Amino acid sequence: MRLAAGIALVALLGACATSEQELPQTMQATEAGPPTEVSIMGNSGAEIGKATFTPAPQGVLIRILVPAGGLSPGWHGTHLHMVGDCSNTAKFQHAGGHIQTGNTNHGLLYIHGLENGDLPNISVAGDGSAAAELFTSLITLSQLQDANGSALVIHANADDHVSQPIGNAGDRVGCAVVKN
Repeated sequence: MRLAAGIALVALLGACATSEQELPQTMQATEAGPPTEVSIMGNSGAEIGKATFTPAPQGVLIRILVPAGGLSPGWHGTHLHMVGDCSNTAKFQHAGGHIQTGNTNHGLLYIHGLENGDLPNISVAGDGSAAAELFTSLITLSQLQDANGSALVIHANADDHVSQPIGNAGDRVGCAVVKN
């Protein structure tokens, strides 16, 4: 099944372990290349966390770390967007839409989906911190770092993984530029 092979939630630790001391050491270089760490910016333009992209032979592993106060508690949709531009901090609209390389629709659970930029939701603890690792085999780090770059976008609400075009995930509240 394309969905099962395409995206896996490796570990979601948002409500359990929220500090870097409680997580495994920062990812090391793999046979596919070294990891890339980027800042996640909030709507105020200030850094709210970090994301580390580690290339895998057939995809990319994404670690998201947000310290206390970075996000509102609850579930938040995450997606990979087409353009590495988080300069419009009010709405992060310059990041464009979700990465989509074929004639597909949005949603991990959508029968005719899914887009290359679809990712699972992350859980943010009551103190506003989050720690998660997400894996996708629908895109590679080198594809994310193309000429336009790409962006990891965190939304205000959970993604229902079915509704078009963004799963009712709401406003864009976090954005990280992924470029070479």
